[in-house]
Amino acid sequence: MASINKFEELKALVHGLESEAEKFYTKGNGAAGTRLRKGLQELKTLSQDLRLGIQDLKNKK
Repeated sequence: MASINKFEELKALVHGLESEAEKFYTKGNGAAGTRLRKGLQELKTLSQDLRLGIQDLKNKK
């Protein structure tokens, strides 16, 4: 089910990935790229869960 907590978790994940993106793109740190890819996969999963929860709430109204 969708909730504001899931949305906050999504925002925190994006914020946390910012430093990994900077390390990868500006410093060429390959390990940061791996962590960034992993985090983006988590972001994709969390986003999909949130979308499905929102749709469920919409359909109940």
